[in-house]
Amino acid sequence: MTSRLPRVLLTGFEPFGGESVNPSWEIARALDGWECEGHVVRAVRLSCVFGEALRELDAVLERHTPALVVCLGQAGGRPEISIERVAINVDDARIPDNQGRQPVDDAIEADGPAAYFSTLPIKALARDARAAGFAASVSNTAGTFVCNHVFYALMHRLATRPVLGRARGGFVHVPYTPEQAAGRDVPCMPLATQVEAVRVLLRSALRTGDDIRESAGREH
Repeated sequence: MTSRLPRVLLTGFEPFGGESVNPSWEIARALDGWECEGHVVRAVRLSCVFGEALRELDAVLERHTPALVVCLGQAGGRPEISIERVAINVDDARIPDNQGRQPVDDAIEADGPAAYFSTLPIKALARDARAAGFAASVSNTAGTFVCNHVFYALMHRLATRPVLGRARGGFVHVPYTPEQAAGRDVPCMPLATQVEAVRVLLRSALRTGDDIRESAGREH
């Protein structure tokens, strides 16, 4: 039965910054219940609020004890699917979150390391997405807003909580949809395309053990 399959946890965020929609959540909920490689996807919407998003993340990690966790977030202005390499231990908000919180230079975990790397096979994911016809690349910064806040906290929990076992996790940023980009000179990607791209990423993450070795660096 579907309910007995191991879980893939897929999170997205509520809209923020004056937007009426957040494609990260629209993607996640479109894939809720999808069976992939012997696993079932469970979608969870997180608040775009420092602290609150982590309480929601903790609750769902406890409830589902997933085999794989992929958190999605909106990166307006980016032209492609961005598979994040690293999360850093700092909250430094350029704009307020959805409850008006705007931390500056605050540690996410006071005793945590400066950074965590994703445990997803990030280069293989980018390669497989491109091979399937989607614009995708490895990104070396998840920013310092609520997306990085959740990414760092997720990796800290996976690294320090034995109950989570050998679960792997990471973060993926997605572009605006065309509806969001209307009237603005910014790149975008249709929501249906983004959903199919994330399908490829999840399938690749479940199929791939060790990551591939190929260049994905940048000069700036």
